[in-house]
Order: sequence, then C-alpha cells, then structure tokens
Amino acid sequence: MQTIIGAGGVIANGLAKFLPQYTDQIRLVSRNPKAVNPTDELVSADVTNYDQTEKAVANSEVVYLTVGLPYKISVWQESWPKIMTNVINACQKHGSKLVFFDNVYMYGKVDGWMTENTPVNPCSKKGEVRARIAEQLTNEYKKGNLTALIARAADFYGPNTQASFVWGMVFDRLKKDKKAQWMVNAEVKHSFTYTPDAARATALLGNTPEAYNRVWHLPSDKNVLTGKEFIEAAAKAYNTKPGYSVLSKWMVQMAGLFNSLAKESVEMLYQYEDDYLFDSSDFEKKFFKATDYQSGIKESALSDKND
Repeated sequence: MQTIIGAGGVIANGLAKFLPQYTDQIRLVSRNPKAVNPTDELVSADVTNYDQTEKAVANSEVVYLTVGLPYKISVWQESWPKIMTNVINACQKHGSKLVFFDNVYMYGKVDGWMTENTPVNPCSKKGEVRARIAEQLTNEYKKGNLTALIARAADFYGPNTQASFVWGMVFDRLKKDKKAQWMVNAEVKHSFTYTPDAARATALLGNTPEAYNRVWHLPSDKNVLTGKEFIEAAAKAYNTKPGYSVLSKWMVQMAGLFNSLAKESVEMLYQYEDDYLFDSSDFEKKFFKATDYQSGIKESALSDKND
C-alpha cells in the first residue's frame, strides 16, 4: 500500500497517476478524497488529529505528504507542526517510509543557485515554519528513527495548475486577451518546476530505496527564463500579444489592505526582486531530465484551451 496524504492537489493527483507503475494499492487521504484511479482506496481524515492520521497510515509501505494548507501564516504556524508530528509518529508506528513534498521557503534569499546544500536561512514567517518542519523530519531520519526523504520544488507551472501565481497572472490573462502580470521585476530569471515532472519524480524517488534519507531538488529546467521571456513564450502558445505590466512591491502592499492573499504574499516578494535559481542537476544526472520551458509552457496553454 502506498498512501498519499493531501489528496486532491495538483501534485497529489499527478502522483496518483504515476504510482500504478509501482503498485496496484493506492490510498488517497484528505478531508474529502476523490478517486484518480478506479481501484484507489479513499480515506477521509483530518491529519491535524493523530488518531485519524494513524488509521490513514496503517499498512502503508510508503506515505507521501503533499498537504497544501490555506495560504495564511496563522494556519501554517498552528497546523504544520501538528501535521508533521502526527505523520512522523504514524509512520514510525507502522514502519512506513515517508516522502515529504516541500518548497524552497526555508532557504530565504539566496545569491546564486539553490542546491540541496544551500543553508537554511528563512527571511519570512512562512519560511520559518517550513524550516522548522523540515528540520524535524531531517532529525528523525538522521537519528535512524525513520526512513524518509524530502522532495523539494521551485514555484509551479503546468497543465491545470490553477493555484500557481503564473496561472492567474499569465496564462489565464493571456487566454482572455488581457495583459499578463508579473511580480516586482520581470527582467530577472525565475525558476519553475513543471508539475508533471514533479509528480513523476516524487513517485520515482518514493520507489527507489537508495534515494531515502536525504533532500532532493526535483527536476527543473536549468535554462531559466526571465519573467518577460516566460510571458513571451506563453503569449506565443496562445498566439496573442506578449503585453504585460509589473506589480511593484508597494502595489502588492496596497492590494493587501483589501485582499488577504495579497497581504500574505508581501513577505515572499523577495523571491521576485533578484534572480531565483533552482538547481536540480543531482536528480537529473541520476534519473531524468526536466521538461524544457518552451514545451512545458506550450502544454500548459494547451490544457487551458481544452478546458
């Protein structure tokens, strides 16, 4: 049995599509799980509750933690430590391996390429939460108390990835013949991870015994585009004009007075001020190459046209 905790999100759904290559027993866990494959086992659980988490993990060989919480720091501070503690304890009880799908917030502002060895130095409250739970998990596998790995991705883009900022600010706007939008600076490079690559890679790592007890950066094209270049590639895919506007930091701050998501995004704007470069060469040398941006952007736009 392989179990996905946090079913329903774009990574969890993609992961569920790749796992049948390795197992015919897949369990999807969330508050209201929906089947991806005909034989999926569905378990409704609140993983901030240990008893429900323990039952959801029972009999699992591998557990994938792909939970996505509301983008609100108070929720993260309260819920993430509970979730990580519950999942670790449940995996230890049942002898399950744990794969944690993570982001890069704990690195903070990095000058140059982010690698698996980049020091943890968060400069945001959300980054502090992610650093805390990643350290908690790392300590457990370093002590030999758990077999686990961390699969880390940059910002998302990909087919049907509506939760990503580029979906709403670039793809959806260009589709409607509106100007695209970008955050802070469209002249600097910004790495993205293509969601089908991330899902495929996470399934592969979870089923590779020698991949455990370390951090992996998931495959992301090293030929990083600037915001302007990303918008131009997306506009080409839609056969429309590559017009765009840039939202300055003060504009986002002003929007935050009226919009909670904008308010929560202000502390993360450092990611758009300078080059944001994510290195996945270790994974790509050992497993498979990342999808190039031109192909990924084209596939993302194509999925949007087919909606």
